[in-house]
Amino acid sequence: MVHFEFLHPYYFLLLLPIICLYLCPLAAPKRHFVHLKLFKNAKKFINIEKLLFSLVLIFILCALASPITYEQKSPNHKKGRDLIIALDTSGSMGESGYDDEKPRERKFDSILKVLQNFIEHRYDDNIGVVAFGNFAFALSPLTYDRGSLNFVLKFLNVGIAGDNTAIGDGIMQSITLLEKSQTKNRVIILLSDGYQNSGTFSPKDAVTQAKQKSIKIYTIGIGKKRDFDETLLKKIAKESGGKFFAAQNITDMQNIYSTIDSLEPSPIRSEHYLNKTMLFDIPLTIALGLLIYLLLKRKKGLII
Repeated sequence: MVHFEFLHPYYFLLLLPIICLYLCPLAAPKRHFVHLKLFKNAKKFINIEKLLFSLVLIFILCALASPITYEQKSPNHKKGRDLIIALDTSGSMGESGYDDEKPRERKFDSILKVLQNFIEHRYDDNIGVVAFGNFAFALSPLTYDRGSLNFVLKFLNVGIAGDNTAIGDGIMQSITLLEKSQTKNRVIILLSDGYQNSGTFSPKDAVTQAKQKSIKIYTIGIGKKRDFDETLLKKIAKESGGKFFAAQNITDMQNIYSTIDSLEPSPIRSEHYLNKTMLFDIPLTIALGLLIYLLLKRKKGLII
């Protein structure tokens, strides 16, 4: 018999603000317009836009909640790490010349290939992915499903979260994904090629939170030393008990991931699912489709 389940149902608590958006609207000042046909359907357009945006958020939450189908489950004890990869997707990641063998390839694409290879060999690690630019968002919650992780990485692109760099937000979002972790060995690998210039949280406050929760942060500066804030990345790593690495080229990046392999694994208790199928890609694809539709229609100045 096939069962259906959400691995992380607590994400649905974030639906409360969306529900409140409709059930407890704030009083807005009345606006008066000249009586033109142009404004006749303005309210209708705004309501449709609000509805579509709400659907985007709902489907994203469904993806984060990790829907699965399975036939049977039982306790599973193993050794590994709970690890979040926080990747800078700011505009500067679109620059080329990072891989000497492929000088035209974007820095982002070169790093993504190494990252996918790194994930592919993390057989016992529970891995999640966070992207950050102007803001940070969780691309994938913690999961052992390497195939699913590599699938969602295909949705990542330069500028997906804006062109700036919110390092503090990237750390805070990573901490949020690790809060339910039961293992002692909780790690964030943060990759950035820029300077903190955006976001809600400062790196200092984010590192304080990481220290309180015994989360180590390994920072990787991408590109030449002048490209990233080496002082900040070193401080983040040192204060959290992690380590700083400088990856000036693709070979450095590959060597760094080999070093991270030496982290001591700790016991992890999880559920073993027989014939498990991850379904998060379905709501995620729908959310991205709706979001692209919204952005295109906004650009044209009309929602239909």
